[in-house]
Amino acid sequence: MSRTPADDTSIAEAALALVAGALVAFPTETVYGLGADATNGRAVAQIFAAKGRPSFNPLIAHVADLAAAERLAVIDETARRLADAFWPGPLTLVLPRRPDCPVSDLATAGLATIAIRVPDHPVAQRLLRAAGVPVAAPSANRSGHVSPTRAEHVAADLGDRIAVILDAGPTAHGLESTVVAVTDDGLVLLRPGTVTADQITAVTGRPVARQLDAADRPQSPGQLASHYAPRARVRLDATAAGPGEALLAFGPITPSHDGPTLNLSAAGDLVEAAAALFAALRRLDATGVSAIAVMPIPDAGLGEAINDRLRRAAAPR
Repeated sequence: MSRTPADDTSIAEAALALVAGALVAFPTETVYGLGADATNGRAVAQIFAAKGRPSFNPLIAHVADLAAAERLAVIDETARRLADAFWPGPLTLVLPRRPDCPVSDLATAGLATIAIRVPDHPVAQRLLRAAGVPVAAPSANRSGHVSPTRAEHVAADLGDRIAVILDAGPTAHGLESTVVAVTDDGLVLLRPGTVTADQITAVTGRPVARQLDAADRPQSPGQLASHYAPRARVRLDATAAGPGEALLAFGPITPSHDGPTLNLSAAGDLVEAAAALFAALRRLDATGVSAIAVMPIPDAGLGEAINDRLRRAAAPR
């Protein structure tokens, strides 16, 4: 494993590694991704092996721009409106695969659709353009574990399974991208994220249905019931933390607690809370507590995505 600051030399090295069929971890504005050449089935298989990820769980193909996306998927008027509004950015579109789409069937879990995103991070953009291939990239962590928002999280989870880890510091948003399926029957939210359902409706003029759980045959990453989980048990809607627990607080009033305590946002800012969530779960888990008690977080707007991650972190394993 080579963990290195993201600069011209290391990005060029990472691009060569991708083309050669190796795994590369790189930053996006959401979380760090574990990338492989999406057109190379053997390389994509390494993602599933490194993460311990079930092969029925599809991956997102990352591309540099809309033109690259059009070579992989059928993009109708609604999808184009969303791409124009939110790409580059934290929105993944699930679209019909083109008949000549070169992406490996393993990356799409054999589905007739493909999940595509154009990331809004300078390092990700430079890597994609240098490699010249679509890059399949789930979060760069063990499957089901807390997602990585720093390069050291990647190194701790996956170590020497990766050829290059490009380190560009903490990610901006801290939650994975919103995933929306664009179908003939309408828009379906498969995973909430920074781009909200209300924003999507405002751009398209169309309502957004929700299908957030699909344990047997996911259409999107993030639909498995247990996901984003630390070692410690997660207890939601807590008003206080008990003995042996850590407290993950939110808002200006923090209950007194003798054990480990972190506040996602003392100001009650959901953007700040989202960016801090995964790193806070990892820090509290590292203290060795048996459980993490999480204070209530409003479910509106970005809170829907934060609570989605927390509910999956707290689900039976």
